[in-house]
Amino acid sequence: MTAPTLLIVDDETELLSLLDEYFSQQAFRVLTAPDAAKARAILASEQPQVAVLDVHLPDEDGLSLARWMRVQHPRVGILMLSTAADVVDRIVGLEIGADDYVAKPFELRELLARVKGLLRRTLPAVQAAEQASTATATATVAAPPTHRVAFGTCTLDTDQRRLFDAAGADIDITASEFDLMLLFVRNPNRPLNRDQIMERAHNRSWDVFDRSIDLRIMRLRRKVERNPEKPEYIKTVRGVGYVYVPEGHR
Repeated sequence: MTAPTLLIVDDETELLSLLDEYFSQQAFRVLTAPDAAKARAILASEQPQVAVLDVHLPDEDGLSLARWMRVQHPRVGILMLSTAADVVDRIVGLEIGADDYVAKPFELRELLARVKGLLRRTLPAVQAAEQASTATATATVAAPPTHRVAFGTCTLDTDQRRLFDAAGADIDITASEFDLMLLFVRNPNRPLNRDQIMERAHNRSWDVFDRSIDLRIMRLRRKVERNPEKPEYIKTVRGVGYVYVPEGHR
């Protein structure tokens, strides 16, 4: 099995060297960059499955790099590194499409667990895209999709981990957004609290200061609701969390 490729972008030389050695020992193929310019150069020829980006870089901040990556390399899972006090940076990172974040200082085992969790969610999407590309190149007639379900105004392909608008065009989604939609699809009309959402969709616990779920819901509503300000499908359940209401159940 091919080793997964991990891109680490951080201007702290000692930390970069430590992470390179640690993840190499964990059977990752590691690419490192001390700044955004080097990271962009690497991404011109490499396609990592996961990227770990420090928010504070010397030439261009990690948030700007993450925003660019989400557009140019939408299938790469993005994990942001920020200091414990940079709550605003974490919020902005999630809003622009980062999949997860870890606060500095961190335990290496925690970072490894987060990277592996993100890898489990992103790798199926990459494999599905490669299979679809191969099938398109070799087949004269495309096989019809077999696992597509309506989700709001869109259609979710649970096999290829892709979202399509009403016209059939691809809508970029992150691994965390797909996991969230899949959780809702499997639990229609069932209110889910934030603990359940974090544990079942993102493989980690939730705390009262964590706004990542609310930010992901807000981002998802912009993609699947007719009017995100008045959601019809992903509804807020006051004092509980959120509930997904499919078409025809309202």
